This record gives sequence, structure tokens and C-alpha cells, in this order.
Amino acid sequence: MSAMGLKHLFASPAFKGYEVHLFSNIASFQSSLNFVPYASLIYSLSDEREERRNCLVCIKEISATHGAIQRIVLASDASEASLINQLSPSRLHGVLLKSAPLADLQEQLSKLLSENRRVNDCHNNHWNIHRGRLLSPTERAILQFMSCGFSIPEIAIRLDRNIKTIRAHKFNAMLKLGVRSDVGLLHAADILTHFPVPDHRAPRFIVPHFS
Repeated sequence: MSAMGLKHLFASPAFKGYEVHLFSNIASFQSSLNFVPYASLIYSLSDEREERRNCLVCIKEISATHGAIQRIVLASDASEASLINQLSPSRLHGVLLKSAPLADLQEQLSKLLSENRRVNDCHNNHWNIHRGRLLSPTERAILQFMSCGFSIPEIAIRLDRNIKTIRAHKFNAMLKLGVRSDVGLLHAADILTHFPVPDHRAPRFIVPHFS
């Protein structure tokens, strides 16, 4: 969504009491954090792989350094919204679709912003993806192996599972992430490698060194 589109989005009377700051890059926003007490961060995504990664890195840093700031993402489509939800290393307070009718988008955003005083207690993601649908440690491990170039048979050996089981986990990961091809899955895996899962149950693996 362009700067003009964002201005149009906030033109509704429902946002009369808000002051909107627009930034074209993450560095400018981060430097402004030293002197502006933001209530919410609204990150408008393009459908580019690099941009998704930048978004998740930015949100992770904000959650760690400014945890009281509400974190909202405007996704291009349902597939991108699903990827962001599943791969975000920190909690999001809302993921909204830019493709929604303007009035609906304004209503959803207004509702989210009204909750900013209790962001740390907000457990419901407005994209309505349940915790049970998040990637399992095994599914994450498979994606990380794939991003390193391992084949399904090689992954099966390293995780001590049969090939059919690995393929089933891979299929489940594709469903959860909303992707339909190995290319889409690798895009997700590429993002995932930047955010190791802090779960002791997750299978550990070592990437071999070839001399």
C-alpha cells in the first residue's frame, strides 16, 4: 500500500484522534523511536520475500525493545497473511488484508487500535489462526533442512523417520503456510532460517562440511 493509500485509509472519522507517521524504511522508523512514544506499529507489506523477512525482523526487534507498542501487519493477500502468522517469531496483535473493502479494513483497524492499551494481554489474532495450526518443531526442522539443500530421503535419515512420514509433515507445513509448491515452501524456509525455534523439543541437526 502506497503512502497515498495509507493516508486515504486513515481519512475515516474513526481515526480523528490519531496522529499518523509514515516511514519509507525501517531505519528511519527505528531512529524516531528515541523521541516519539508510538502506540502502534502498522507495517504495510508488499508480496516480496525480502520484504516479509524485513518485516518479521523489525517486529521481532520492536517486541524485544518496545514491547508496549502494538504490532499490526497489512498483508497483500491471504497467502501472505498466513505466512506472516506462521513464521512470525513474536506475537502479532493483528494481520489485516489490504485487499478487503476499504470500509471493512478501516473498521477492523479501528477496532485493533482501540485495544492498544491492553496489547500485552491480547491473545487473539484477528486473522483467526489457532495456536494448534502453528508449525510443529518437526515441520520447522524439515523446512530448515530443505533451505540447506537436503532432499526428502536425506532429511528422513537425519530425523530418523521414514520418507512417507517426512512427506506427510512437508504436506502439512504447506497447508499451514498456504503454499502450493516447493518453491513457495522454500521461500518460507528461507525466512524461517533467520528465526531459530527456542524449543528444546525441536530436532537438532548439523549441516555437514564438504572438503
